[in-house]
Amino acid sequence: MWQAEHVAGTLRAAWPGLHVELVPFVTEGDRALDRPLPEIGGKGVFTAELERALLDGRIDLAVHSLKDLPTADSDGLAIGATTEREDPRDAWVCPTGRGLAELPPGAVVGTSSLRRGAQLLRQRPDLTIRSIRGNVETRIRKVEEGGYDASVLALAGLCRLGIEDRAASVLPLDVMLPSPGQATLGVQVRAGDAGVLRLVGALDHAETRAAVTAERAFLAGLGGGCSAPVAAYAEVRRGRLRFHGRVLSTDGARVVEVRTEGPFNAGDALVSGLPVGRAAAEAALADGASALLP
Repeated sequence: MWQAEHVAGTLRAAWPGLHVELVPFVTEGDRALDRPLPEIGGKGVFTAELERALLDGRIDLAVHSLKDLPTADSDGLAIGATTEREDPRDAWVCPTGRGLAELPPGAVVGTSSLRRGAQLLRQRPDLTIRSIRGNVETRIRKVEEGGYDASVLALAGLCRLGIEDRAASVLPLDVMLPSPGQATLGVQVRAGDAGVLRLVGALDHAETRAAVTAERAFLAGLGGGCSAPVAAYAEVRRGRLRFHGRVLSTDGARVVEVRTEGPFNAGDALVSGLPVGRAAAEAALADGASALLP
C-alpha cells in the first residue's frame, strides 16, 4: 500500500487535478505464507491477480516491486514506468547485534529467497537457512521473538516504512548482491493504453530504467526465475552502464561472477540496458552458469 500511495502521490504532483483511486488487492503470494515462495509458484503469485484486473479494465495501472515481476511481459501488458531506485542493498536484522561473521556455528537465518540463502552460505556454509514468510514487520517480529537468529530483508522496504533502525547493519554488495530490479517500483499498464502510458511516463527514471533492464535481461538470458539463485546490480556511472552479475549453486559452494559495461543513452534506456544484460548472461553461461541453474 505504501508503494501504491507513493505512485499515486507522484502522479497527482506530475498531473495537477488528476483523480487517482486506490484499489487494494490481496494476492495468492500474500495469502500462502506457510510455504517457501519457489514452492507456491514463484514471482507470479504476487502479480497474476493484478494483471487479470488490468486486462479486464477494472484498474488502469498496477504497482509492483519490480523484483516480483516476471521478466517476460504478459500478453497485452507492459511496464510503463520504473521509479527512481532507492538503496538496493539488503539489511541484516539480528536482535543481538551480531554481524554475519559473528553468528555462532549453525545459527538459523530466516529467508525464503534462494538468492539470499546461497550468498549467505557462500560466506558461512555452517549456517542453517530456514524459510520465513510474511510482510516486513512480521518477519522482523519472528526474528525478535527468537524463532531465528537473524534474517535478511530489502533495505528499501524498511526505509519505506521508516523502520530502518530495526536493522543491525547493511550487507555490502560484495557479500549480498541484490535481486534484479530490487528497490525499484514497476508501474504496469495495458500495452495499448496511450493515455495511461503518457501519464505514467512522467514517473519513469532513465538511469534506473537502463539499470533494471540490464538486470532483468541478464535473468531472462539465463532462463532463471524464483527457482534460481541469481543476483544482479547495474548502475550508471560517468556515462557508462556498469553491470555486476552473480549465479550461485543453492548451497553457495559454486559461483559464477560476471562484470561488463556499455554506453548509457538517456534518450533510450532500453537500448542501453538490453545489450549489457544479454552480454552478461552469455558470458555467465560460457563460464558454466548453466550447471548451477535448475
